[in-house]
Amino acid sequence: MTTLLEAKGLRAWYGAAQILYDVNLTVRRGEVVALMGRNGAGKSTTLKTIMGMLAKRAGSIHFLDHDISRTEPHHASRLGLGFVPEDRRVFTDLTVMENLEVGKQPARRWADGTDAPLWTPEKLFKLFPNLGEMPNRPGGRMSGGEQQMLTVARTLMGNPYLVLLDEPSEGVAPVIVEQMAHMILALKAQGVSILLSEQNMHFAELVSDRAYVLEKGQIRFEGTMAELAANEEVRRAYLSV
Repeated sequence: MTTLLEAKGLRAWYGAAQILYDVNLTVRRGEVVALMGRNGAGKSTTLKTIMGMLAKRAGSIHFLDHDISRTEPHHASRLGLGFVPEDRRVFTDLTVMENLEVGKQPARRWADGTDAPLWTPEKLFKLFPNLGEMPNRPGGRMSGGEQQMLTVARTLMGNPYLVLLDEPSEGVAPVIVEQMAHMILALKAQGVSILLSEQNMHFAELVSDRAYVLEKGQIRFEGTMAELAANEEVRRAYLSV
């Protein structure tokens, strides 16, 4: 299976405070990988570091054989790396359709010449029926769950090979969480890979193939999702509240 993303020795700082300590992880084509841990473990920082959003970072990051260790976020985006932030960041004055148009990028092909997933508003409205019912509604007049869907949909308009998805189940209604799980499985079926930051074990089990567990900026466990689910000691030590 082709490796899309490989990060080695990731370190990151906010000011003088070091948050990540030699984090290593990989994501392969067509898989969903969960990055798990409690609040403050370093999950969001890991995604931001991979995307190039932190000024003070070190380590090696390769995406589709491109070295993005020192590049800006827009460079990673143009290569086909999508990022869905936890705080949504929709354009509140723009409509659903206008938000989607902002994220649009050209169609892509895999290295073997086959077409990568191509997303249009019509396809996205099938994936997110709620959005299809409100194409002209401004982002500021949507619920938190609807904004979460819109942020994902806008990212998919960039036709990414891999999506960094930060805490999709956090702070949204159970019905939206269920829709998010269906959405992730649908993306996987389309060939999109996902690195998922998550602390909801049940949600991660539903959608993920493999898992990494972070604690205080260090990887404490890596393995299949089934291995994590069966390892009560790790879950109690690093995931229980």
